[in-house]
Amino acid sequence: MRCFLAVILLTGALPAWADSETRYTVIFHGQTSGSQTVKTADNGTVTVDFSYRDNGRGPDLKEEFTVAADGTLRNYTARGTSTFGASIEESFSLTNGTAEWKSNADQGTRKVAGLAAYVPVECSPEIMARVVRAIALQPGNRLAALPGGELEVNKMHEERVEVAGQSREVCLYALKGLYEEPLYLWTTRAPELRLFALISPGSMHLIDAGWESVAATLENRQLAVNDGLLRKLAERLAHRLPGPIVIRNARVFDSEHATLGPAQDVYIYRGRITAILETGAPSQTAATVFDAGGRTLLPGLFDMHGHMGHWAGLQHLAGGVTSVRDLGNDNKFLTGLIDSVESGSAVGPHITPAGFIEGTSPFSAKSGFVCAELSEVKQAIDWYAQRGYPQIKIYNSFHAEWVPETVKYAHARGLRVSGHVPAFMRAEDVVLSGFDEIQHINQVLLNFFVKPQDDTRTLARFNLVAQQTYRLDFQSAEVRNFVGLLRSRQTVIDPTIAIFEGMFAQQQGEMNPCYSKIAAHLPLATQRSLRTNSMKIPEGSAQPYRESFAKMVQFVGDLHREGVPLVAGTDDKPGFTLHRELELYVEAGIPAAEALRIATWNGAKYTRTLSRTGSIAPGKAADLILVEGDPTQDISALRQIRLVLKDGVAYYPSEIYESLGVKPFVQSLSPVTP
Repeated sequence: MRCFLAVILLTGALPAWADSETRYTVIFHGQTSGSQTVKTADNGTVTVDFSYRDNGRGPDLKEEFTVAADGTLRNYTARGTSTFGASIEESFSLTNGTAEWKSNADQGTRKVAGLAAYVPVECSPEIMARVVRAIALQPGNRLAALPGGELEVNKMHEERVEVAGQSREVCLYALKGLYEEPLYLWTTRAPELRLFALISPGSMHLIDAGWESVAATLENRQLAVNDGLLRKLAERLAHRLPGPIVIRNARVFDSEHATLGPAQDVYIYRGRITAILETGAPSQTAATVFDAGGRTLLPGLFDMHGHMGHWAGLQHLAGGVTSVRDLGNDNKFLTGLIDSVESGSAVGPHITPAGFIEGTSPFSAKSGFVCAELSEVKQAIDWYAQRGYPQIKIYNSFHAEWVPETVKYAHARGLRVSGHVPAFMRAEDVVLSGFDEIQHINQVLLNFFVKPQDDTRTLARFNLVAQQTYRLDFQSAEVRNFVGLLRSRQTVIDPTIAIFEGMFAQQQGEMNPCYSKIAAHLPLATQRSLRTNSMKIPEGSAQPYRESFAKMVQFVGDLHREGVPLVAGTDDKPGFTLHRELELYVEAGIPAAEALRIATWNGAKYTRTLSRTGSIAPGKAADLILVEGDPTQDISALRQIRLVLKDGVAYYPSEIYESLGVKPFVQSLSPVTP
């Protein structure tokens, strides 16, 4: 999950917090997984220790700062390790009106006049609460940010909570201006406004120790508030235009055959494609007309590796992604999200859920079902099958001895089986056991590196691949035999290659190459976070790691050329990463048109939705994107999306981006008068 980010108050007079020590519990999916401790010494020095573990990884962070009597920050330091083990070192000071900072992302100095806020690259929820408190007590609830931008805080809800006869009144605040979505924080009432809880619905609760039992109540209240915001956005951003709709003079991409045809007119009525005619054919009753002007019309894209959140849907649609396969989430949360999207109360793509099943271990991920016995696995499969899930996803701590029977049982109930390669197994083992699909190219390449003692529930699943792939001979008998097995079994590979570009090919302070083409469009805090690498790259390993990434890209191309089916997924920033994923396929030697086929036809085929979507044909859902230029020749043209339709409802990407604080890539196309 994304590391915690926050802001620090630079100037302003606020009352000091009196607590000498406050402890918080970190809970992931109902299990205590870490803590935060805040101590204030007699001399005013505040220290924060923040640590958790989920899915075998997590940050360890120690912060120290001092504030003046009026609450202003004098200095700040942070030391520790990130979620994937990289060193965190950040410092800030304000002396004689000059702010100076240094982090893994950048360093700088700036004169400060009046109120301003420094945005650390990575910090604890405690620091986040400090700035929320500061802004909430400012006239207008706004504060300038450093290195740039402006922050805003709004009080969204008040709640009285009770535990063992004690009660507290707490407030929910929304912090806007940092990222593409608001950050929510629960505090005690003004003027104290001390951190009470930070809730990530369906995933994580950080809450004042002793008050853990009220976290679920706070989550429900926060969800209701967030749903209200999203409902208002849906009303504004979803354009239900009168039909029939016609998109005139559009070059239509044939996703089944990966070819781009001549200009045609595409008719849409009641959310379906009704006719595809030669351009200029007489229109009898068109109520809404878009003049495509020879631009390219494609089926909506599929992101086949998502972990959906409420605000991800907006980003996906703006990026042309009209369908997402969710590969691991809290089941209750995801059900509610799907209901919201399908009812139209939230904006988002079609969501195909995959049933997450994990085994018990100290490294277990907590999504879906975590099983201690094979009988529990079968119960989980039945639960998913009875709710129409098309597949399950097996994870790292799944017990190896369960795999053959699990695959047999799932297949008997009509479910596909995919996942990571469970610890102490190799990719060849799961393919022979009947896996239909493997997630992540590193899970595939581990086949050549794991030894019996290697525990891939840990960061070894990344480190072994980064350290050794650059030396792997793809023409060796071992590699060719394995690729032949994948081809003969038609085992689908979900590479998510783009996410490894940042992990293996980025040094601290460099822009993550996955986002280098678009970073300037993103909010400043997001840009700074993209200049850090959470992956620990050992001294002297930068070049081997980059060479390993290049070989990984090459291997994806080899798989395609050998006839191994691919699907395009990201497991990263929604709506932005898929474009880079497809660019990397092209760099691997896959023709751009074939990459587009993977992201459309293959997505529908392997989510079992091909009868409804995935291509442009009469009778299919009007899930369409209109692109400036020709992405079959220049795959990067996918970022120039002028129009998105999902079930015939129009969305204008530039309008969505502006609502998220993102600079649009191109202006959207508006309808013309019939």
